[in-house]
Amino acid sequence: MPSHSIAFIGTGVMGRSMAGHLLTAGHTLRVHNRTKAKARELLAAGASWHDTAGEAAAGADFVITIVGYPRDVEQTYFGSDGVLARARAGAVLIDMTTSSPKLAQRIAGAAAERGLAALDAPVSGGDVGAREARLVIMVGGDAAAFARARPLFEIMGRNIARHGPAGAGQHCKLANQISIASIMMSWCEALTYAEKAGLDPSRVIDSIGAGAAASWSLVNLAPRALRGDFAPGFYVKHFLKDMRIALDSAAELQLDLPGLVQAKKLYDEVSRRGWDDCGTQALFRLYAGRTD
Repeated sequence: MPSHSIAFIGTGVMGRSMAGHLLTAGHTLRVHNRTKAKARELLAAGASWHDTAGEAAAGADFVITIVGYPRDVEQTYFGSDGVLARARAGAVLIDMTTSSPKLAQRIAGAAAERGLAALDAPVSGGDVGAREARLVIMVGGDAAAFARARPLFEIMGRNIARHGPAGAGQHCKLANQISIASIMMSWCEALTYAEKAGLDPSRVIDSIGAGAAASWSLVNLAPRALRGDFAPGFYVKHFLKDMRIALDSAAELQLDLPGLVQAKKLYDEVSRRGWDDCGTQALFRLYAGRTD
C-alpha cells in the first residue's frame, strides 16, 4: 500500500506497539500523547512529536486515537485544539478506544459535517496482541472509509470486521467485555477450587485449557496470576470503565446482565484495595486472599 501520514494519539500500553507497527510498515507517524516520555521509543524510531492532538491531526491522512476514557475521547476530538478542529478535509478519523457508542455516533456526525470520515474501531487482544500485531479490530462506520482504512488495520491486527454504522464497533467491543467479565470470574473460581482440593493449579490449566473450559484469559492471564505477576496487559481501571459503559448501554436496551453486574462488584472491590493500575488478572488476588 502507499505510504500515508498518520497522526497517532495515545501511546500507552497498547498504542505504543500499534503505532510502532505502522511506522515499521513505512508510514509517516505524527505522535501526540499526554505524557511525552511514553512516546520516546517511537520518536527515536523516526516519529515526529506534536504538542496537541489537533496539531498532530493537521497534517495527517488518517488520525488514530486510543486514549483512556470517554471524557478523553471527547476532549481529543471536540477540544478547541482537537482533532475535529484541525483535521484536513478528506481525512479518516479512527477511534480505537473502548468508548460509548453514542459518543462514536456524535464524532461521526461532526466529522461528516466537516468533510471527514470517522470510524469507531475498538480492539481486543491486550498488550500481547498489540505487540504481535494480532489484535481483533471491531469497526463501525461508513463502508467506504472502512475500505480505505483496512490496510492500516491489517498492519495492527488479524481479525478485522465492520459490524455496521457508527457505534457498531463499540457495541461489538462491549459484547466482548461482557463476555470477558464472566470469564475472568470463571477461571478465578476454578483455580481457587483446584488449589483448595490439593491440586497443582498450573497442571489444571494445562488440562482444562485444552478442553471445553478453554479461554484466552485462562491460558494467558491465569498463569501470570499464579506467578504473582499482576503487571497490566489491560488495566483494572480501564476494565471497570468498560463495564460501566456496558451496564449503561444495557440499561438503555432494557437488558438485565447479572454476570456483568457481579463482575463489576468484584472489580469495584479490586479497585477499592488500590489495584487499579494492575492487570485484570488481579481479580485472582481477591479469590486467593493475596496481598502481594
